[in-house]
Amino acid sequence: MSRRSGILEFAVLGLLRESPMHGYELRKRLNTSLGVFRAFSYGTLYPCLKTLVANGWLIEEPGHTTEDALAAPLAGRRAKIVYRLTAEGKEHFEELLSQTGPDAYEDEHFAARFAFFGQTSRDVRMRVLEGRRSRLEERLEKMSASLARTRERLDDYTLELQRHGMESVEREVRWLNELIESERAGRDLKGPAQGEAARDTTEGAPGVLPRPGDTPGPDTPGDTAT
Repeated sequence: MSRRSGILEFAVLGLLRESPMHGYELRKRLNTSLGVFRAFSYGTLYPCLKTLVANGWLIEEPGHTTEDALAAPLAGRRAKIVYRLTAEGKEHFEELLSQTGPDAYEDEHFAARFAFFGQTSRDVRMRVLEGRRSRLEERLEKMSASLARTRERLDDYTLELQRHGMESVEREVRWLNELIESERAGRDLKGPAQGEAARDTTEGAPGVLPRPGDTPGPDTPGDTAT
């Protein structure tokens, strides 16, 4: 399993833990709530859903809305399939939530993990936040050393771009420090503030996270929804 497909499976399981959804709704939630998944298509989502069904973590059910009931007779359209998390799927998602390995600190995976911090225990949140901070501090050290070695050979624009990159990482480290301090003090992010924080991590807001979705994905447009 690739790292990106693993992140997608994690996010799908997390969203379906909230409530059953059909594919179109899932894709919309992944795009709007988890901006890290902006650059993917149904051609990526549906194979992921089929894999989760085959593993016994999801089940497929016919849609029950008025729109779904009317869909089948219209020009051969099929009623939307609703995906529901099974007990095994919930258990598997909780297992994934508890993991704090190096992948949890990477840009895309951290953004997805943070979006589900409301369902994550405090000790796991702390380990992920501290691991992410450590990873970024290492990145800052390497960026600073590289800039010191190459400063004299860079033109002004390239130099400014590198400085901008370092400032972005420094802002995220400060943001992580604030979150870690809040966790240690026993303060949770609640209500709209928590949703805003999760959304900012994937929208590239100042002082939060870079926007991993800026890198075009391999998916091709034009897929049709089930």
